[in-house]
Amino acid sequence: MTSLQQKVALITGGSRRIGAITARHLHAQGMRLVIHYRNSADEAEELRAELCELRPDSVMLVRGDLGEIAKVKNLIQQCTTEMGQLDVLINSAAAFYPTPVGEATEEQWQHIMNTNLRAPFFLSQAATPYLKKTNGCIVNIADIYADRPLADHPIYNAAKAGLVSLTRSLARDLGPEIRVNAIAPGAIMWPAQGVDELAKQRMISRTPLKQMGEPMDIAQAICFLIRDAGFMTGQVLNIDGGRTVMP
Repeated sequence: MTSLQQKVALITGGSRRIGAITARHLHAQGMRLVIHYRNSADEAEELRAELCELRPDSVMLVRGDLGEIAKVKNLIQQCTTEMGQLDVLINSAAAFYPTPVGEATEEQWQHIMNTNLRAPFFLSQAATPYLKKTNGCIVNIADIYADRPLADHPIYNAAKAGLVSLTRSLARDLGPEIRVNAIAPGAIMWPAQGVDELAKQRMISRTPLKQMGEPMDIAQAICFLIRDAGFMTGQVLNIDGGRTVMP
């Protein structure tokens, strides 16, 4: 087990939902955090204030559109300049919504691919020199839908499948200094746009544990990959209640 005291993690999309729970959990382990957000400024500031009240000057915020590659590079530079180092990159930001065949647009393709695949690659590329100095790691948040496509979400499915492949490719190319792994959540939180009750019950019934997971399940898995998995790279952890073993 490696101590996380004073290590620095950058969490994209870290101001809300699973990203925010992850931030709180890693902060409780002693980490300093750079929390990226795009539009949720109020939530980001509230989270920073909450965590800095526990430990002053332990969290900084960075705002940016991950679709703009120049800003992606600046984000890494800002993080390392102000924090002095980078130990962990967590690619958590995501874009998720239906894109049925026959209705999908090029704009939707660009948005979903940029957020879920293009940005993680260019963030990882920009972070590589700094992560090598600290023997750091990258954790990508994939999805079980990378292997089990969700109906009417072909662009999202393809983007997350690409992220799984990127995880394995980077693990080969960045070792031995940098470990790269991914987590594929199952039913953890319902989408922000809502899911009808019948669909919820259908999904839970197809899960061997017959229940939803909690955001903390993902946060703890991320912590494991950072702190305890020193001999693990190129792997995808399915945190899904057993959903992927079902037909």
